[in-house]
Amino acid sequence: MAAGGGGVADSFSPAGIPCAFSPQSQAYFALASTDGHLRVWETASNRLHQEYVPSAHLSGTCTCLVWAPARLQAKEGPQRKKRKSEAIGTSNQVDLLALGTAVGSILLYSTVKGELHSKLISGGHDNKVNCIQWHQDNGCLYSCSDDKHIVEWNTQTCKVKCKWKGDNSSVSSLCISPDGKMLLSAGRTIKLWVLETKEVYRHFTGHATPVSSLMFTTIRPPNESQPFDGITGLYFLSGAVHDRLLNVWQVRSENKEKNAVMSFTVTDEPVYIDLTLSENKEEPVKLAVVCRDGQVHLFEHILNGYCKKPLTSNCTIQIATPGKGKKSTPKPVPILAAGFCSDKMSLLLVYGNWFQPTIERVALNSKEPHMCLVRDISICWAPKVETAITKVRTPVMNSEAKVLVPGIPGHHAAIKPAPPQTEEIESKRKLGEKEVSIEERLGALDIDAKKEKDTLPQTNSFPVLLTQGLESNDFEMLNKVLQTRNLNLIKRTVIRMPLHTVIPLLQELTKRLQGHPNSAVIMVQWLKCVLTIHASYLSTLPDLVPQLGTLYQLMESRVKTFQKLSHLHGKLILLITQVTASEKTKGPTCPAQKAKLVYEEESSEDESDDELGDKDSDDNWDEDEEEKGGEKDEDVDEEEEEDAEEKDEENGEDRDVASEKELNGDSDLDPENESEEE
Repeated sequence: MAAGGGGVADSFSPAGIPCAFSPQSQAYFALASTDGHLRVWETASNRLHQEYVPSAHLSGTCTCLVWAPARLQAKEGPQRKKRKSEAIGTSNQVDLLALGTAVGSILLYSTVKGELHSKLISGGHDNKVNCIQWHQDNGCLYSCSDDKHIVEWNTQTCKVKCKWKGDNSSVSSLCISPDGKMLLSAGRTIKLWVLETKEVYRHFTGHATPVSSLMFTTIRPPNESQPFDGITGLYFLSGAVHDRLLNVWQVRSENKEKNAVMSFTVTDEPVYIDLTLSENKEEPVKLAVVCRDGQVHLFEHILNGYCKKPLTSNCTIQIATPGKGKKSTPKPVPILAAGFCSDKMSLLLVYGNWFQPTIERVALNSKEPHMCLVRDISICWAPKVETAITKVRTPVMNSEAKVLVPGIPGHHAAIKPAPPQTEEIESKRKLGEKEVSIEERLGALDIDAKKEKDTLPQTNSFPVLLTQGLESNDFEMLNKVLQTRNLNLIKRTVIRMPLHTVIPLLQELTKRLQGHPNSAVIMVQWLKCVLTIHASYLSTLPDLVPQLGTLYQLMESRVKTFQKLSHLHGKLILLITQVTASEKTKGPTCPAQKAKLVYEEESSEDESDDELGDKDSDDNWDEDEEEKGGEKDEDVDEEEEEDAEEKDEENGEDRDVASEKELNGDSDLDPENESEEE
């Protein structure tokens, strides 16, 4: 049972979803859940009365809802019964419910018929509808949107009656005065409009953030001696986003005072407000404020002028589960809404989760400043539904289905065809049919023949992979993303990643920085991009220091060693420069040492010169031979001058012989060359 209670606590819905009690004795409670469904519950029996799913419940989720006022329904009931012959029921039957959507359309849902009554689209809003208000007399509907405009609708014709610009920024809240002649609108400043002329009657300072709620708290001025014009002297209440103060304003005759006359302080941002109107100056205003932290603060105060100090709550109501056993601890149960009953002495509380909320009537005891209601809601139907919703089931898919990858619209993954059975392949072999191809064999082995490029994640899927990896702590998926060295890809991924993943990414980078130095180099690039791009977001986190304490200590320890490493680096540079400088100074002595070996090098040169000398000596001997031959020729000419012709012939023969000796005289001259060398 304790485990079931924990499961229920984890499935609690966050406060701030569109919901409202019906105007007549709070008989019904309407709630538009985050899945786009509208559910109407009976407050007395805590039973689901109706459920409606709009056709565009996923694209145009419900952003606000409001019931038609009781007086208007009492008028419309009999008319519709006569016209359409429907069993409307008694005059106090709740009928119309207006729903504003995120795409700018307004739906009118009939709880009597259990279906959509009409749709207000044409000429209306272009952006999200923030607030809707019914006029209590003429049946008109007023709506405001992020498109800065206020629209007056005719619910009978479903057309725009009037449209005007309400602010320079988005208009977030509306409220109609008790007499129906004025309209309050708020973005960050609050304006009071005259509905007949659509002109601004008063300006109020407003809040620093967009106003989320506006309500008139009195229907008569405190000073009844002066004539009442329907608006002067009335008080109204305003609450804003991320603001823990509810301001009370008074409409004055002069336009001098624009600030709030008093304020109520709460523990967190108000998400649902209900109050009882003060009909005279002695009657106090009772206020029930549901905060985002799941608590209800009750105030009771007589509005009689300026109050400097913020007023604290008279009573705080909280709900928790019982802690069963020694180890289990009580867990808080968030309160979704709270509304005063008709007797003004009891309160209807709606708590739990949006799928199966619990509605309980609690009597108010003003003597106790704090009430903690212990409720065991594990016995309700919510655990079974929660288990059925969150349990992951693998769907059965055929080959024609296309799988959509999360986060990338339009991208579908190819589904591999079923591989041929190995039994069929073996039967082919046995029957002696045609030999099985290699493709069929690979298919039988179920080998994925995709290229490596297909397996790599695409650039636009990196933020999606990073988010999924951080949420599921998938080590392989994180490695695919974080091991990239492309600086531009890292920047694009960090820019496109959701803000809620910044702190988990920094914690993951801190773990990896303590690992191998090679991976730490890449992690530093990621860390630099995250800290520079998301610096403004990180500066807004109040608990940033404890979350990033490990990273700060790690960086501080690295920085401490950096100074020592820089000193060591400088000394190493000095040593290296000294070594290179000493080598340069020793450089000129190196040729002198080589000069000592010149003698040995000359001996080798002599040998080479001797070889060259042989060739030169051969040439010299040839020249000597020619000179000797020439001397012999001169001697022969002197001795045989008389017989010149005969001697010339002999000389010619001698020259031929001498030329042959010149050509073949190397062997004869070798001993002489050796003697010369010696």
